[in-house]
Amino acid sequence: YIVVFFVLYIIVLYIIGRLLAKFSKGDKGEVTTLTNSVLFFNSGNYGVPVNDLVFKGDPLAMSVQVLVLSMQNIFTFSYGVFAIQSLRIGKLKALLGYFKMPVLYALLLAIILNYAHVPIPKFIWTPANYVADAMIAIALLMLGAQIARIKFNFKWSAAYAFIFVRLVMGPIIAWGIIELMGLEGVIAQALFITSAMPTSVNSSVIAQEYDNHPELAAEIVFLSTLLSSVTVVVVIYCSKLLF
Repeated sequence: YIVVFFVLYIIVLYIIGRLLAKFSKGDKGEVTTLTNSVLFFNSGNYGVPVNDLVFKGDPLAMSVQVLVLSMQNIFTFSYGVFAIQSLRIGKLKALLGYFKMPVLYALLLAIILNYAHVPIPKFIWTPANYVADAMIAIALLMLGAQIARIKFNFKWSAAYAFIFVRLVMGPIIAWGIIELMGLEGVIAQALFITSAMPTSVNSSVIAQEYDNHPELAAEIVFLSTLLSSVTVVVVIYCSKLLF
């Protein structure tokens, strides 16, 4: 059910993002960055703590969040990278270039080792955890460096429309899919709340990595995260009433 919800949710967001992109006067690279800001939401270092606070460590709720986080990461570092790369080098080369990314092989290796119940040696696991723990800090430092270069003029731009979709339309779409699928209880609440998360820092990271309007990506992450301090509270309150 969670996988089906995620797929339907992303498809609807993608369609809305592409429709909005038609009214944008930017180039294809800018349109891709704007669309990614809707598709990639911060279900990790934002969503997990929120889930933990709202549901007080409920294992079912956290399982839902972890599944969404896993699918979101896979989607970000597959489609997200492909969408940006295809603009510069073409779809075929972008697809072939994806097989050069270590994240693909790390994922496959993790699945194989987990399925085979092969333990990771401590001398590998300990430094790997240090590197993993540093990921969020490094991503936030990159985001801060990008935000420092932004000149905020607070004039209306296409970015605000995409932020509105991410923070307001996102939960409404999720509510419709949840009702359509007949989900209820903790699972419905967890999915509804995670759909309200702001734009993921990873969208800014890959924009920086592939030099695809990184300042725009950073601006959207910053503003959506700032505004989410209000919208997420409203969504949490609504989740108690709706489900």
